[in-house]
Amino acid sequence: MYKIGEQNITKSIVVQNMFWKFGERIGGQLVTFVVSIILARILMPEDYGLIAMVLVFTNIANVFVVSGIGQSLIQKKNIDNLDFSSIFFLSLSISVLLYGIIYFTAPLVSQFYGYLLLTPIMRIMGISLFCSAINTVQNAYVARNMIFRRSFFSSTGASIVSFLVGIVLAINGFGVWALVVQQLFSSLTRTVILWFTVKWRPTWQFSFNRVKTLFSYGWKLQMAGLLNVLTTEIRNLIIGKLYRSEDLAFYNRGNMFPSIFADNIIFSISDVIFPVASKYQDTRVRLKELTRTYVRVTSYFIFPIMVGLAVTATSLVKVLLTDKWLPVVPYLRIATFSFAIIVIQIAIQDAIKAVGRSDIFLYIDIFRKIIGLITLFIFMRYGVLAIALTTFITGPISVIMIIVVSKKMLAYKYVEHFNDNFPILLSSLLMGVIVFSIQLFNLSSFLTLLIQVTIGIIVYCFLSRLFNFEGYNLSLEYLNKLKNKIKNGSQ
Repeated sequence: MYKIGEQNITKSIVVQNMFWKFGERIGGQLVTFVVSIILARILMPEDYGLIAMVLVFTNIANVFVVSGIGQSLIQKKNIDNLDFSSIFFLSLSISVLLYGIIYFTAPLVSQFYGYLLLTPIMRIMGISLFCSAINTVQNAYVARNMIFRRSFFSSTGASIVSFLVGIVLAINGFGVWALVVQQLFSSLTRTVILWFTVKWRPTWQFSFNRVKTLFSYGWKLQMAGLLNVLTTEIRNLIIGKLYRSEDLAFYNRGNMFPSIFADNIIFSISDVIFPVASKYQDTRVRLKELTRTYVRVTSYFIFPIMVGLAVTATSLVKVLLTDKWLPVVPYLRIATFSFAIIVIQIAIQDAIKAVGRSDIFLYIDIFRKIIGLITLFIFMRYGVLAIALTTFITGPISVIMIIVVSKKMLAYKYVEHFNDNFPILLSSLLMGVIVFSIQLFNLSSFLTLLIQVTIGIIVYCFLSRLFNFEGYNLSLEYLNKLKNKIKNGSQ
């Protein structure tokens, strides 16, 4: 029987894989970001609105293929190829069923929104579900064995291919189809590259007992993932139905900038820390120490970036997207708050999942989503901006809940949360004040943005060195090792 490899987990291995995972996400997303900027300058906001309408349904379907199942493969202590193969064929079967539902309900979705073009768009974008089914198990294998370098190449390659395809189609006047084909090619290319770079292959075996064991843990995470996507996509559905497609595009584009940085940093660290935390699930002291490090390192990167995006929003949108996208600015600033406060939540959630208490994770998420839906239905009649502003109600409530849970489960005290986050937040805000003041000189948008970014980096690095932040030291440590490795390799 094929046994999934194990290795001694050291701080060096964790940091190394963390940077590979971050490189995978930021490398791929950097290409995606560049192509999205170019496409946004060529295409119209309503084109993005149509894609957002379709993603409401494909994202929900994707939850049943991805969420929970892959993490159950990572969390389980002892695992072999029978577990992996069983989940592989289960995920593939679910994707076939869900694609059938998407295919036959696409005309109904078109009638609901009033755009006939949504039918073929939805059917084509739904093909990516098969890629998700295959990638779920491959990604779990990569995480379990801490070989994130493999996923780096697949993501980067997929981003480059989709970049070329999207740009060519947009320039040749394909409009919204440039976005559709770009996203589909990204999924297909990633799947193909990952298939050839990761050694694992499914075998023709399936065990209902193994699936039942894994699903007993994973279904709670799957339900939490479903609730999360439903809450997000219900917002998009309501905005797309009650308001213009352009309004939905502005709302989603406002979330794009913060999410590119926040998702890549938070989930790069999370993807590495979760399998490590799962190995320490029986040692709460070590798990708490790991969680606190997770919080400090993630906050170190997220806080200054979110503050920086908020204070440079106007010049950023003018330079990258042109003036036709200026309505994005208030949504962008609101989104930075949402992504900044998610740091603590993700860290504690991973610790909860690592110890096998996915039930607690689900209960917390249910309560948070109920509050989110209540506020959504109260404020949706007051406009898209009011819908976006509900995050200032739901966000703090979520943070308070997760901090209380962390104290009970990990003995992570309130004062420790304060000590881990406040110095970094204060430094980020100080940097933000200095950066914001640059726009008072009334320079051109490009020059303002260039000076703001440069001064922001210099000021934050100075404060990092002054206060000896852990994230700063770990980054320097890894970069020095990488520099020495390159130097020794060239000799």
